[in-house]
Amino acid sequence: MRPFLLRLLFVLALPALLVAVWWLASDGSTNVYWPPLRTILRTFPDVWTGERLRSDLVPSVLRLLAGYAAAAVVGVALGTVVGSYRRVRAVCEPVLEFLRAVPPPVLVPVIMLFAGIGDTMKIAVIASGCVWPILLNTVEGVRAVDSVMAETARSYGITGVARLRSVVLRAASPQIFAGLRQALSIGIILMVISEMFAASNGLGFTVVQFQRSFAIPDMWTGILVLGLLGFLLSVVFQLVERRVLGWYHGLRAVSRRSP
Repeated sequence: MRPFLLRLLFVLALPALLVAVWWLASDGSTNVYWPPLRTILRTFPDVWTGERLRSDLVPSVLRLLAGYAAAAVVGVALGTVVGSYRRVRAVCEPVLEFLRAVPPPVLVPVIMLFAGIGDTMKIAVIASGCVWPILLNTVEGVRAVDSVMAETARSYGITGVARLRSVVLRAASPQIFAGLRQALSIGIILMVISEMFAASNGLGFTVVQFQRSFAIPDMWTGILVLGLLGFLLSVVFQLVERRVLGWYHGLRAVSRRSP
């Protein structure tokens, strides 16, 4: 019980300190753009009612999950192919490096031309940014598969889909999850950016509307909602990662304990 309490204390200490600093630093503020934290917290329940959560938060989360899932499927599939075959990698790497260097927000007007201004555009923007860390980490993970393990699987007749699932993807899964973690934060950023263009709902749209109407405390509540959303998604991701990569974390723990 005591180690759990210590861990909980370490987790909550920094957020509590930051909130206290924010509260004290803004307590006497008369700046319209920097309202006191107590004003923001008092405004929060009036702004984020159940109806607004359904009309703005839920669509944003659904778009984020759709774009993130599409990027995960495409990134892992392409990364596995590119990482498995040297010739494919030699052909594709220059093009991938060029496309990776293009900032996804720059593609928003281009994607709008082909996908319109609906949810398809927003999902495409999210997917276009999330796919790169997943793809590149998958390539590196597949390339780093132990040659002895691969030869052993081949000698035992493990080929095709069984080899891909049990050897290649399993060995590359820590690297793949590293890419998925990076993509999650990118996806939240692109979700907000995509909703600032020709949108009628969503968290990005709502924050911009509050800013344009000079409802500054309301705008700050939207920023808090985005922070809380990012935190909750990170916690969920860590739980999934811990379950899927339990074998990997167990192996690392054993290696650290061994002399």
